[in-house]
Parts: sequence; structure tokens; C-alpha cells
Amino acid sequence: QVQLVESGGGLVQAGGSLRLSCAASGSIFSVNAMDWYRQAPGKQRELVATITSSGSTSYADSVKGRFTISRDYAKNTVYLQMVNLKPEDTAVYYCYADVRTSWSTTKNYWGQGTQVTVSS
Repeated sequence: QVQLVESGGGLVQAGGSLRLSCAASGSIFSVNAMDWYRQAPGKQRELVATITSSGSTSYADSVKGRFTISRDYAKNTVYLQMVNLKPEDTAVYYCYADVRTSWSTTKNYWGQGTQVTVSS
């Protein structure tokens, strides 16, 4: 089994910053892409940022220039640095990972989510 544990959410004023972390642990052979998603009340879950196993990154247009995704390969941990936060960034943020658990098996896992609230 593989677990993804997120941390770093909280309440911040508009213009502030937060850093989210997500650590993968368990029966891990290797970790492929790691993503951050978010889901605001009444809205669909949306992809915020992706980082591949080679370090390539991509972002939703709404967060480009404000959010930075990075990872520590040794710790199987992905980070999301968020600056200049806006009230519309308020959501539950979820970590998602594509994990190889053996030579022949790859599975996808979700974290439990962490709340980010940005006040105006």
C-alpha cells in the first residue's frame, strides 16, 4: 500500500503565501508524475500543477507565475509554493501520484486533501 500525506494548508490573507507538501510512503518502487489538484465548493476538481519524473512542470493558466511545483526525489515528496494568493484560490488541495509499486505494476493514489482559505 502507498499513502500520500499532505500538509501546509491554512488561512491566509490575499497576497500572502503558503507552501504545501505531500509525502508518499509505503510500497514504492518509483514515483512517476506527481500532481496537485484543487476543488472549490460547488466546482469540479481541477488540475493545478504537474511535475514529471524528469522534472518537467506544467501549470493551469490561473496559477502561472504565482505557483511553483517542485519535488524531492529522495524523499518522494512534492511541494507547491503558492505566492500572491487570491480569494479564488480557496479550495481543498489534493496531491495525486502515479506510483510504480513493482516492475510490472503502476497505480494512482490520492492524498486526503488540505484546506487552503484565502481571505479578502
